[in-house]
Amino acid sequence: MSFALFLLLLLLVTGLVCLVDLVLLRKKRPAEAKEPWWVEYSVSFFPVILIVFLLRSFLFEPFKIPSGSMIPTLLVGDFILVNKFTYGIRLPVINKKIVALGSPERGDVMVFRYPEDPSLDYIKRVVGLPGDQVSYQNKRISVNGQPVPIRQVDDYLSRERMQFSRRYIETLGAHEHEILIDDDAPASMGQGRSFPHASNCIYNTTGLTCTVPPGHYFMMGDNRDNSSDSRVWGFVPDENIVGKAFFIWLNLNELGRFGSFR
Repeated sequence: MSFALFLLLLLLVTGLVCLVDLVLLRKKRPAEAKEPWWVEYSVSFFPVILIVFLLRSFLFEPFKIPSGSMIPTLLVGDFILVNKFTYGIRLPVINKKIVALGSPERGDVMVFRYPEDPSLDYIKRVVGLPGDQVSYQNKRISVNGQPVPIRQVDDYLSRERMQFSRRYIETLGAHEHEILIDDDAPASMGQGRSFPHASNCIYNTTGLTCTVPPGHYFMMGDNRDNSSDSRVWGFVPDENIVGKAFFIWLNLNELGRFGSFR
């Protein structure tokens, strides 16, 4: 059971108890009698659960980064906030969009439900929009035939693996961000698994070229050679979008990481 569904059920149960107590039980209870414990708890927790549910469902939701696929932008252990309304207002639990407010842009860091297992939340960077032709050849991205600008900066030392990676500044859309590339990793991740619209992708020894289908997005991790992403498991449909990541609010290992990122 997802946490969102659990929260909704808890809200319904405590709300129902409050309503029954207000309409029926309170009238029959002697004035000096104490509320049953289950009524007292429900009345106390219902407004708190309601506020948390509304905030988490329609405004902001916290996530913890579990893997290194977005290094150096996001590190393992980063706690981030995700804006739930940037890309439209969606009904909680079923994630159906009811109000369109905006669409993902190239370079956005986006949280979404993993296409192969929607119970899991993934975070990657938007590289291709619906209708784009995305080419990743020899570790360079081109979108619609235009190479994405990059410039090399100082190498990055991974403290987890104790090895250096080439670090570049990449400009994708309006976003300028860091990426990592390992020289000794193969340029091609091989043929991706079978996934919806897999025929839109052509793989070769130096990478792949994909045409993003309507209503879908092509996602990649900033840690390019250590990320399982759209190159492997395919496109992310619009209905899987959770929201836009925009803020690091805690990392217990590095307290100085508090703040925003791009």
